[in-house]
Amino acid sequence: MMNKDLTIGSLFSGYGGLDLAVSAVTGARVAWHCEWDDAPSKILEKHFPGVPNYRDVSKVDFTQVEPVDILTGGFPCQDLSLAGKRAGLREGTRSGLWSEFARAIEEIRPRLVVIENVRGILSAKAHSELEQCEWCLGDGSGEPSLRALGAVLGSLGRLLDSSDMKPAHGCVTRMQPTFNWGIAQRNLN
Repeated sequence: MMNKDLTIGSLFSGYGGLDLAVSAVTGARVAWHCEWDDAPSKILEKHFPGVPNYRDVSKVDFTQVEPVDILTGGFPCQDLSLAGKRAGLREGTRSGLWSEFARAIEEIRPRLVVIENVRGILSAKAHSELEQCEWCLGDGSGEPSLRALGAVLGSLGRLLDSSDMKPAHGCVTRMQPTFNWGIAQRNLN
């Protein structure tokens, strides 16, 4: 897909590592970022001069920004990570900002979406409209049985089902341990 005409929009950009990787693979240029934290925003300014940072993803009208072909992001992981409190994917948590990522996908309608998150997304609980009552899904214990990755994939499925967006090759999930990329991690529990 090496194409200099492709553009990237970046959500929850951090210092821009995911953007650099996707750009290296696709040849795309970064058109804009959304990173609210000041420290990584300074790094983005240095490495991506002239690229706008819209800061708070919850305040952006994505119909008014430069359209992009590729949308990247690693929505907050603190509530999904084994190193965190495991509050799960729910409204009002940092990881609940996934809903803003889904809104951006719906408004932008990119050709490709690259989502990064921690392995805990496989086991963290999710609170979702799929579980409207305790007997609708799960064992009736009153606890959510849906996992965060299932909620994310369900949201993506609804976006595709409720629009004229059609996947060219379907949805692919792939887990890569961070040690494959030389990223030091340690459990903070």
